[in-house]
Amino acid sequence: MFRRVWPWLLVMLAPGALAESLRIGFGTNKPPYVFEGLSRGLEYEIVVAAVRASGDEVAVRYAPMERLHLAIGRGELDGIATTNAYSGVQVFYSQPYIHCQNVAMALTSRGYRITRMPDLGQYSISSFQRARYLLGPEFQAMAEANPRYREEAQQINRNRLLYSGRVDVVIGDPRILRYFNRKVADQVDVSQPVTQYPLFPPTAYSVGFRLREHRDRFDRGLAAIRASGEYARIEQRYANY
Repeated sequence: MFRRVWPWLLVMLAPGALAESLRIGFGTNKPPYVFEGLSRGLEYEIVVAAVRASGDEVAVRYAPMERLHLAIGRGELDGIATTNAYSGVQVFYSQPYIHCQNVAMALTSRGYRITRMPDLGQYSISSFQRARYLLGPEFQAMAEANPRYREEAQQINRNRLLYSGRVDVVIGDPRILRYFNRKVADQVDVSQPVTQYPLFPPTAYSVGFRLREHRDRFDRGLAAIRASGEYARIEQRYANY
């Protein structure tokens, strides 16, 4: 009898036997952080590696950030990347898995003097979706009071708007802007000098999970890939972007 039962117990107790496939949402294409549909990118690979190190698997979903935040609230996703507690969504936030340096950017030819967050209120601004929450309360207050503030579902649109002069200022990570310059070079003059205004501290991003147990497992997986050196190896692959 025990000979027949014991193999089943081994299967039940084996690592990965109870692994789940977590539906994790990522925003739309934003190299070098997420190469949509290509299963790569700095942010993508860190999150996937941490989930797998925790013993789970990942079923990736891509959508604009606003849609992702709605989807997790409806139970259609188990977690969403690139979020933090400022988002206001009632989820369980992981430890930060990445820090991004967002800045304000404008064509140098405009000659703007921008030294404080409230200075942005006098300009037309294009940012990424959910930036009004994710970049902190001072930025949110400016955005909500500025009738010329907008957010883009597709981050490449900021490049077109900036270099065509259709907005005064764009907000985002310079690495993303630089990458998309090559994609819009036949549409706008990307050789125009751009001035960066360092108004923001580094933005810490977490994965927001619907269930506490998924968050706790992810945090353990994140700690594991940091300790093993896998996290550093992923960073190194994208160091030149």
